[in-house]
Amino acid sequence: MNEAAAPEMPVVAQGLPDMEGPEKAGNLGTTLRGLLSTWPARIAFAILTIAVAMAVFAPWLGTVDPVQLMPSDRLLGSSVGHPLGTDSFGRDVYSRIVYGSRVSLAVGAGTVVLAVTFGIFFGVITGYFRWADIIIMRFMDGLMAIPGILLAIALVAASGASLFTVLVAISVPEIPRVARMVRSVILGVRNEPYVEAATCLGTPTFGMIWRHMLPNTVAPLLVQGTYIFAAAIMTESILSFLGAGIPPEIPSWGNMMAEGRIYFLLKPELILYPGAMASLTVLSVNILGDVLRDTLDPRMAKRL
Repeated sequence: MNEAAAPEMPVVAQGLPDMEGPEKAGNLGTTLRGLLSTWPARIAFAILTIAVAMAVFAPWLGTVDPVQLMPSDRLLGSSVGHPLGTDSFGRDVYSRIVYGSRVSLAVGAGTVVLAVTFGIFFGVITGYFRWADIIIMRFMDGLMAIPGILLAIALVAASGASLFTVLVAISVPEIPRVARMVRSVILGVRNEPYVEAATCLGTPTFGMIWRHMLPNTVAPLLVQGTYIFAAAIMTESILSFLGAGIPPEIPSWGNMMAEGRIYFLLKPELILYPGAMASLTVLSVNILGDVLRDTLDPRMAKRL
C-alpha cells in the first residue's frame, strides 16, 4: 500500500505549475486577439489612444500656456491662434483640453490603482481569514450604504480641494466593490483541489495566496478596472461642476465644463468641447471593458 501510493504525490506537485503556465499564456494571447476583434473595439481603442497621446505629448500639442490669462481675448471664436476659441478669461480652449486630458486620465488611472490595491488587500484578508470577515466587511457595507458622490463631496469638504484629495475621495467609494469581488473569488477557490494539494505540500500562506489564489482575480479585476476608470472621470467632472473638485486654476475637462456653464447660451462650445472629450473617453473605456469581459468569459468564448 505504501509503495503504490508513494509515486502519486510527486505527480501532483509537478503537475500544478505545468498545468497553469500554458493556460495563462493561452488566456493572454486570446485576450490580446479578442480585444480588437470588432470595429467598435478598434474605434474605442483609437479614441483612447488619442486621449493618452494628448496627455503624454501635451507640451508639444498645446499651442499656448493653458493657464495664461488674456482678458482682452475673452470669449473669442475659432482663429489661427486659438483653434477652438477662448474662454471667459481669455485662455485658449484647445490648450486647456489638451492639458486637461492629463488631469482627467490621471484621476482615472490613480483611482484604479488605489481602489484595486486596497480592494485586493481587504478582499484577500476577508476571504482567506474568516475571523476578519465580520469586522472588515461590515465596515465595507457601511461605506457602500453611502452614495459615492456624497461621500466624495464630504471628503473633499473636510480636507480641502486638491488633486490628491479628489483622487482619494473618488477611490474610497470604489474600494468596497473591489474588496467584495476579490473576497468572492477567494471564497470560491480556497476549497479547490489544487489549493488543498498545495496546502498538503506545506505551501506557506503568502505563497498560497500569491501563486494559487490571486491569479484567479486578474480577469475580473481587469474588467472592473475599466469601469472604475470611466466612473472616476465622470465623478471628477461632477465634483468640479459642483465646485467641490479640483481647484479651478488646474485645467481639467470637469473644470472647463463648470466654468463654461455660465456662458452656455452665449458660447455653448465651452461645455461642448470638453464634454465631448470626456464622453468619448468614457464610452471608449466602457466598450473596451465590455469586449474584455466577453473575451475573458469562457462561456462567451464558446459562443463566439
